[in-house]
Amino acid sequence: MPSSSRTALVEDLMGRFPEVPREAVIKEDLLRGGMAFDESALSGSIGGATGDVKPKSYFIFSFDHRTLPELGAAALNRPPEEIVLTGGPYGLRRTVVSVRVNPDSPYVVRGGEDGALGLYLDGARIADVGLPPMPEYYRHKLSNGKSVMEVAPTIQWGYLIYLTVFRVCQYFGAKEECQFCDINHNWRQHKAAGRPYTGVKPVEEVLEALEIIDRYDTAGVSRAYTLTGGSITSQVAGRDEADFYGHYAKAIEERFPGRWTGKVVAQALPREDVQRFHDYGIRIYHPNFEVWDRRLFQLHCPGKERYVGRDEWHRRILESAEVFGPRNVIPNFVAGIEMAEPFGFTKVSEAIDSTTEGLRFFMSNGVVPRFTTWCPEPTTPLGKANPLGAPLEYHIRLLQAYRATLEEFGLNSPPGYGPAGPGRAVFSVSSFMDSLEGLEEEPAV
Repeated sequence: MPSSSRTALVEDLMGRFPEVPREAVIKEDLLRGGMAFDESALSGSIGGATGDVKPKSYFIFSFDHRTLPELGAAALNRPPEEIVLTGGPYGLRRTVVSVRVNPDSPYVVRGGEDGALGLYLDGARIADVGLPPMPEYYRHKLSNGKSVMEVAPTIQWGYLIYLTVFRVCQYFGAKEECQFCDINHNWRQHKAAGRPYTGVKPVEEVLEALEIIDRYDTAGVSRAYTLTGGSITSQVAGRDEADFYGHYAKAIEERFPGRWTGKVVAQALPREDVQRFHDYGIRIYHPNFEVWDRRLFQLHCPGKERYVGRDEWHRRILESAEVFGPRNVIPNFVAGIEMAEPFGFTKVSEAIDSTTEGLRFFMSNGVVPRFTTWCPEPTTPLGKANPLGAPLEYHIRLLQAYRATLEEFGLNSPPGYGPAGPGRAVFSVSSFMDSLEGLEEEPAV
């Protein structure tokens, strides 16, 4: 679709789905298709500890529509981690959006005649743009010289500390890697560019970085941490997946008891492994199911299908709710890959019906999934075949279906994601929290 029609499409969807906040429509379009940056709007930070703007940390995936060598100035002078949108002709309430760079996007962040940054769509200014300030803790280095941003970056406007302690995945190669995931390529491209990108983060470094955050985050903006990384099918440093990620949680909770809500993103593991996570101090478990449809799971997640299998994956998710409590089990799916060519649904209604079936399966058991808006990264098989991602209408209708299913089963927004509703949400990689006006976050227990 030519960029000249993007404004018309956005406004048509706003009119057709008035129950979905306008903020969410704009945010989903930015997440699915990316944004371009005028050079003057870049962070001003190459290494991560200078400048006044918090730079993009590449905390797990690239979340870009081009490789680093293709990004030009945005590779050398990093874009911001996130932007916040307000005002404009749509009267946008405060909306936090994760930055996904696409030099060809019809959305451009640049300064106006008054010098103030704005978001421009098809050449017209549609919102004021705020940039995340450089946090004080980013300005301090670990004793070995590493930056806090490299070891313990924060996202969601500082709410979440993202601890990718294993930067690669043992599902490797075309027959095992998830077809939408660029974690392994992201590691390779950062190493090739000479950027610091530690493969396995020593627990001592993580604790030291957290001590710096705790010392300088005097306002207590950081509220949770996520332990994550690639799947472990054998061992890393002599530990299986539950012990590898769990031993970080144990160390964190011993050093900082109750300071942050502990979350872990890992495979759907057997109950005894899940119990270990809980015993180590983790309070929220994310055994991501990626995509609901059986055939698409087998095609898009070949390693997970081979090692665990879809039915067993789902059985383990429900079983883990017996350990953590249903509302503290929050599996993610990648919204949009349902429609990825060549295997996905060709009609938006069919994709929504399938995904809603999955939502009903989990929510009827008290488990509330969440989702990340698919970014078609160019080094992945699905990204190469679908550079434009899924239709914006799919994402808008998903927000509608998600809210309706949540209300049908009398559930609230999941814990660990901050406040819900337009103007309040900080979750930056999809709009599901922005679309839940009036539904409060429940605390993890």
